[in-house]
Amino acid sequence: MLNVILNNNEEKEKLEGFPWIYNNEINKFEGQIKNGEVVKVLNSKNEFVCYGFLNTFSKIMVRILSYNENDVIDKEFFRKRIQYSIEHRKNLFNDSNCQRLIFSEADFLPGLIVDKYNDILSVQFLSLGMDLIKKDIVDILVEELNPKGIYERSDMPVRLKEGLEQIKGPLYGTFDTRVLVIENGIKFYVDVENGQKTGYFLDQKLNRDNVKYYVKDKMVLDAFSNVGGFALNSCKYGAKHVDACDISQRACDEILLNAKLNNFTNLSTKCCDVFSLLRDNDIKDKYDVIILDPPAFTKTKDTVKKAYKGYKEINLQAMKLIKKGGYLLTYSCSQNMTPELFLQMLKEAQVDSKRNIQFIDFRVQAIDHPALLAGEEQLYLKCVVLRIE
Repeated sequence: MLNVILNNNEEKEKLEGFPWIYNNEINKFEGQIKNGEVVKVLNSKNEFVCYGFLNTFSKIMVRILSYNENDVIDKEFFRKRIQYSIEHRKNLFNDSNCQRLIFSEADFLPGLIVDKYNDILSVQFLSLGMDLIKKDIVDILVEELNPKGIYERSDMPVRLKEGLEQIKGPLYGTFDTRVLVIENGIKFYVDVENGQKTGYFLDQKLNRDNVKYYVKDKMVLDAFSNVGGFALNSCKYGAKHVDACDISQRACDEILLNAKLNNFTNLSTKCCDVFSLLRDNDIKDKYDVIILDPPAFTKTKDTVKKAYKGYKEINLQAMKLIKKGGYLLTYSCSQNMTPELFLQMLKEAQVDSKRNIQFIDFRVQAIDHPALLAGEEQLYLKCVVLRIE
């Protein structure tokens, strides 16, 4: 096994639980370099630090697997890790049959994401090391979960940084890639082949259910609605009417289909540019609740400034439009838009809106999307609920 020797004092952050070792933290290698294989990481005094997947083509050169020197990193090691992850999810959602089962580094399985949609698993292999043991992982998932099928959605740009191509396709079983699921007691279709991420934004599950505190008998605008998660939950919890808005006609068609599945008649769709809609003064004072769940405006630190302006614009316009006493439910899934930065942006928007605003709630991703205490990047989803006077 290759030894990776760290620079002096580089191990402290790793031993506190930070899951990555960057290329500039490494002093030298001892042995033959084989990218994707497991290596032993030592500090500058040749003391054991951890085991991890190596990839010298990536800025993240080692993705940590274990801090226990006695561990044998084999198929049974990964089976136990997968079993441990599944155990956490067993009794989380009694009114849903879709959830995240494995969340990469946060579940101590770097580069592996597994989402369950009814009896279909949608998986991503995002690191070279995990991609090389794909067959073992699929075998374990079949043995442990007995799914009808497994579909691979490794069509993420992050794979390019690992020296991997973006790919997708079935890995196990024969099945329809459009899957009927239940979330929060609501039926809807998920397209595991072409839907967002692995098919759907599962991380918002509990935030979608949380609209129950704000929407009863209210006029609701669900902006950036995608396939209607927030809109459908608003209908369920008694909204007077919901306008679900998205720039994609396909998304709007899916929203109407999903509403019909649940016999919701208090919903309509608007296929439009949400930025333009929010600038329309004709809808001022129309809505009691506005929900802003935009796509990630930034995925790198270099574009945070531009993203900040985008977040501020939509939140400022929503603050101006909403009825007195109304609620703004606003979200960001951009990890580089930190909680501190997101709150700062909302404060600036409040000043420019010239309205008095109460802070009601702050929320993060659903409990099937854990984060490491030392891995702030994994605590990426922010939700803020505001009441506008």
